[in-house]
Amino acid sequence: MHPNAAFRWDDRDALRAFAREIGFGMLFAGTPDGPRVAHLPFVFLDDDRIAFHTARGNGIAKHLDGTEALFVVNGPDAYISPDWYELGNDQVPTWNYLALEMQGPVRRMSDNELIAQADALTAEQEARLAPKPEWTRHKMSDGLFNKMHGAIIGFEMRVTAWRSTAKLGQNKPQGARDRVADALDARGQKAMAHLMRELGK
Repeated sequence: MHPNAAFRWDDRDALRAFAREIGFGMLFAGTPDGPRVAHLPFVFLDDDRIAFHTARGNGIAKHLDGTEALFVVNGPDAYISPDWYELGNDQVPTWNYLALEMQGPVRRMSDNELIAQADALTAEQEARLAPKPEWTRHKMSDGLFNKMHGAIIGFEMRVTAWRSTAKLGQNKPQGARDRVADALDARGQKAMAHLMRELGK
């Protein structure tokens, strides 16, 4: 994470809300085959536990149970041109971004826990699509879910370390941040512009 204290993001409730909104991240683990990463949707089980599943054939899957791993969630990011600050010629380019790292031990879930995780993940995402009727696995043909369920393995991570950065130009004067947000808006990078205005104060 970025060492500048101005960019530290310690609001645990806000971090969980950010991670839930994204709902997708990267799981990193060291394995006997070398470092591996898996790109996965996830769901919070409670304040300090997340659950996810991988394809059974994913190279990382056979090494996760009992290991320490790192789960990374990335938010919007954007290149920042020094010209946008309008603070003279002695500025340098940078990149603004939001990122969260969750670290902790991983254990393999039982089949019933995996089904509950898949149901919770689907319900959380389907709720965002309202008023569309919610999709559930019960709409599938008899036996098909169980067959497909056999192709994945579920895991739970107990988060013991949280590290995060919200690098949104907090080390610059408010007027300069506003000018950068306006420039990003004009380029269609509205999510980062909004974050700079709302979180970067």
